[in-house]
Amino acid sequence: MTYSIVARDPATGQLGVGAQTHFFGVGTLLPWAEAGVGAVATQAFVNVGYGPRGLELLRAGVPAATTVDLLLAEDPDAAYRQVGVVDARGSLGVHTGGSCAPYAASARGHQVSVQGNMLAAPEVCQAALAAFESAGGDLADRILAGLLGADAAGGDVRGSQSAALRVVSGRRGPAPWQEVVVDLRVDDHPEPLAELSRLLPRSRAFDTVGGVMFARGLTLGPFDGVGPDELDERLRALASAAEVIGPDNREADFWRAVLLARAGRHREAAELFADVVAFRPALLRFAEGLAPLGFLDGEALAAITAHTGGAA
Repeated sequence: MTYSIVARDPATGQLGVGAQTHFFGVGTLLPWAEAGVGAVATQAFVNVGYGPRGLELLRAGVPAATTVDLLLAEDPDAAYRQVGVVDARGSLGVHTGGSCAPYAASARGHQVSVQGNMLAAPEVCQAALAAFESAGGDLADRILAGLLGADAAGGDVRGSQSAALRVVSGRRGPAPWQEVVVDLRVDDHPEPLAELSRLLPRSRAFDTVGGVMFARGLTLGPFDGVGPDELDERLRALASAAEVIGPDNREADFWRAVLLARAGRHREAAELFADVVAFRPALLRFAEGLAPLGFLDGEALAAITAHTGGAA
């Protein structure tokens, strides 16, 4: 079951893996990636252990092809497995066992490998590779384009159910969880790649929101050390994020109003906050609850709630 892509971006060093299958929750089974280490796709009659074990070997400096050889040597059922590995240097290791269900194939490019089994047509992997190589954008965009190319060529013969996309940076360090660029899963959906395509820009938009919410000086603690250029850049980014997220979710606008208030731009904050509260009145009480925690001082809270009937 499944088709997948493992790849390294030669320009940024980012590492990624994406997949689609007709099975529930492919994101819990197939895609494994660690910043500065590599990425693994384990599939067919899947041995999930290839993921963590593969990363362990890559972390120890074992090249991708040798990593695959060692995984297979440890597995009495290697004939039923399909695996693709890319290491931090961009070298590849790929295996398609002789007992993988047809069509089973793979296709390699520069620092990218596509592998699939239970495919609707033998050209699915080559179509995915061509779509990946011709796509623009960053690594996540190109992997998604490759998956869509595979789907257009027939994809999984059984249909579509779940998809996943994971991209990490090329920087290896003591906190790899801080180097996750994209981590998306669609566990059960009639059009999982369409849903993944919807989620990817929203994920980036919420990364922008989180980058403000969790930043000391901007939102946490006293408003301190924030120059006018950084402030304007953050406000523009939040406004752009709000456009991507859409009018039915005002998270980005709420925190933009908070940031405006913390920066002393009370009139702009009040206008935006009034619009947010008109959409969801409960956010007034939420803002009032933030004041004792130090997110808003009394003057800022009074200013932004002046047009809402709240604190004054």
